[in-house]
Amino acid sequence: MLTGSKTTFKVRQMLPDIKERMLSQSGVSARSRDVLGLRCLPGECVLQRAVMVRKKLSAREGRGWVSGTLFCTHFRVAFVPQDSPKPDDNADPVLLGDHDVALASIEKVVVVGPNRTKLVTPNSSLKFTPEELVLYCRDLRVVCFLFDRLTPDAQVLEITYTIAKTYQPPKPGSVLSFQNAALGSVEMKQFLSNRRRNTDMNWFESASDWEQELERSGASGWRVSSVNDRFEMSTSLPRSIVVPQKVLDTELKKSFAHFNEGRIPRWCWRHPRGSDLLRMASFQNNIYHEKDDIRNLEMILFGCQSSLCVVVELDEELPSPADIQLAHSRLRALCLGDISTSVSVPDDKWLSTLESTHWLDYTRSCLRKASEVACLLRGGHLTVALQEADDRDMGCVVCSLVQVMCDPHCRTQTGFQSLVQKEWVMSGHRFYSRINYHRDNDKEEAPVFLLFLDCVWQLLSQYPSRFQLTGDFLLALHDSIHLPLFSSFLANCQRERCKRSQNPGQSYTPVNGWRDMLHPDSSSDPSDPPLPSVWDWSLQYSKHRRDRFTQPVPPIPPLQPLLNGNLNTNPDSHRLTDTIPGSVFLLSRGIFSCPANLLPWRSGSSGVYKKSHRRAASSENVPGLERLLKAWALAEFPQGLTSSSGPQGPLDPYEPLLPLLMGPCMGLWRECYLRGALHAQAFSHPVSANHPHPVERLAREVQQLKDKLEQVSTGSDLNPPTKMADPRRTDTNLNQNTNNGTFLFPASRPQSAGNPRAAPPPTSTNHQTSRGPHPASAAPSRPGHRDNGGSNKHTFLFGHSSVAEARPDQRYYPAPQNAKLPKSNGIQSAPPHDRL
Repeated sequence: MLTGSKTTFKVRQMLPDIKERMLSQSGVSARSRDVLGLRCLPGECVLQRAVMVRKKLSAREGRGWVSGTLFCTHFRVAFVPQDSPKPDDNADPVLLGDHDVALASIEKVVVVGPNRTKLVTPNSSLKFTPEELVLYCRDLRVVCFLFDRLTPDAQVLEITYTIAKTYQPPKPGSVLSFQNAALGSVEMKQFLSNRRRNTDMNWFESASDWEQELERSGASGWRVSSVNDRFEMSTSLPRSIVVPQKVLDTELKKSFAHFNEGRIPRWCWRHPRGSDLLRMASFQNNIYHEKDDIRNLEMILFGCQSSLCVVVELDEELPSPADIQLAHSRLRALCLGDISTSVSVPDDKWLSTLESTHWLDYTRSCLRKASEVACLLRGGHLTVALQEADDRDMGCVVCSLVQVMCDPHCRTQTGFQSLVQKEWVMSGHRFYSRINYHRDNDKEEAPVFLLFLDCVWQLLSQYPSRFQLTGDFLLALHDSIHLPLFSSFLANCQRERCKRSQNPGQSYTPVNGWRDMLHPDSSSDPSDPPLPSVWDWSLQYSKHRRDRFTQPVPPIPPLQPLLNGNLNTNPDSHRLTDTIPGSVFLLSRGIFSCPANLLPWRSGSSGVYKKSHRRAASSENVPGLERLLKAWALAEFPQGLTSSSGPQGPLDPYEPLLPLLMGPCMGLWRECYLRGALHAQAFSHPVSANHPHPVERLAREVQQLKDKLEQVSTGSDLNPPTKMADPRRTDTNLNQNTNNGTFLFPASRPQSAGNPRAAPPPTSTNHQTSRGPHPASAAPSRPGHRDNGGSNKHTFLFGHSSVAEARPDQRYYPAPQNAKLPKSNGIQSAPPHDRL
């Protein structure tokens, strides 16, 4: 008893030392959720920390620096500012704070010392004490931490080694470990299992969801088919597809074999004027077409329209996934640079290098093709079918852009989320392969979805008042795709998601049918954490960040009742329908044609071709896009396209938002691509940066408009209260020779005459560290040259577009018949003094 009492007494004496050691080395328990101001997730362990660390703030964060404590857990690198409020333990957990970086998002770690930099790997050894820690992320962020003079050298080295050893390049085992670190605790699993999904958006997971979309779009003559309920017809299509009502499931089953991967023509969206948008893969040419098969195929292809079908070929004009991957890689290298190798692009080569990446060219081509399809759909009484080889990449891009241009519902947050869920997640875009989380298949990697987000941002920058969602929402979605935690991006189709689902009712095996267990070959395990959806924003961001996802917009007017499936009262826009019933045309490179081999069963290679009940029109009777676009233009602009008075009458919310695709109007998504540029991260105090809040800028513009209205009412001259750049004046130079100026990116509206211009592209590798001078002596941000209002030269660099808002009558119109679409050079090189 005495020995036992002495042992117990010694253990009680050692308990404080053991707790302190666990806190500093191994971590804390799930119940100790507050560690020096850091609110840990259930089961999250703190591996190392460093005090008196400063984080460099980007322009979006207010510029300057902020002091705090740096933590490294087995899930993230967290930074807690000194003045941050105490976390609420009763609040729901948030995966990442405003200053946190997930370990899975880190691409490389670089440290900066006295006159040297070094790339840190798990096996690296440092012979100097770092003064700065730089984290390069896969989402184009570059996060910089500066160690203070008073930070112990031991803490600096330990947290650097801990981050380098904890962060691992993505591979099959590390992704699952990362998921378990974030969501694998018992408390987190219970929390996620009880989480309710967003009921405001449409998830398109059941037949009732598709029926709801048919009712919202006012699409009659279509029905929801469950012929692919067990993924027997097509493994990449969803369970429910929308087909014409007159086609039975028994006849529909015979049509899957005639298309690549069984991706038959299926309904996606109906324009308010009665046209239908379809998607399909390429035809299988080595299959014999029976007479009954031909009738069923053409009934599916024409849908509810009996007169005309336009097949839009996407493979010839749009970039391939390999092209997109190469362009994005070049863009990353240009925008991020690499301070570890001291390689940077000179100032006089930066713009030409940006042009050589072809990223903006690919964005322009996608918007051009979507504009053509949007103009076709507006004509009414026709079916437009988007055709791609496998219908899983560029078909998703163009189909989604068309709906964003034409449907105001898709420009809201819930509508846009439903659109991505319908055209990307459920339609079988290969997210898992294209993102390549495991880095095991580089040939399949291609950021196709990021190209789509860039296209949407281009529309948002030109029509900001027509979108409820904001650039912050697009940026959050861009960053979330690089985090391997969400079920939306961790599968290539609905069938693969059903394999991993914990719901036995969603698991199917070809041999045993539906069973109450997972597929035996599936890599998932019942003990794996349930993966949330990417649309669960409250799990990812704070309420302050989520409030910036939307902005107020006028309410969307309800659709008018359809009259015989068409609302268009302009007879001239129906000239395309004055063709032989059952005509099928091909739209490629802005030209209508009717090639003999467009439909395999009409090409003459099949013996059944001559018995077909439909006859193809000759190419001489094809009116082309010219008459359709001219009728559309006259309906919207009775005074002509060159009129400067703008559209006449009330604005139709269902008219397509046709973007301006000239060089000055296509901007670089600076908030995304250049937020990691080290030169753009100012080291001055946030108070010294003259960057007002967007709400303040909006209030200032409203006040200026009020002042102008008062001056107009009193008959006085219009003198703006401050020296503002006239957005209309730049429009007059859009069609001039660009040799007189640098038309690169739309000019942002300066707040005052003394505001600095946007920072130039990355040019230097000089960095100021904080272990030398005192924080108060940090250099202010470098201002750029002011605009010269009297000069004929114009320099548009990295700004939000105000051109489209100032001149809504100037829009892009696809090329008429017999005229190929011109390829705009888009970007021109500029001398260094113009770029500053």
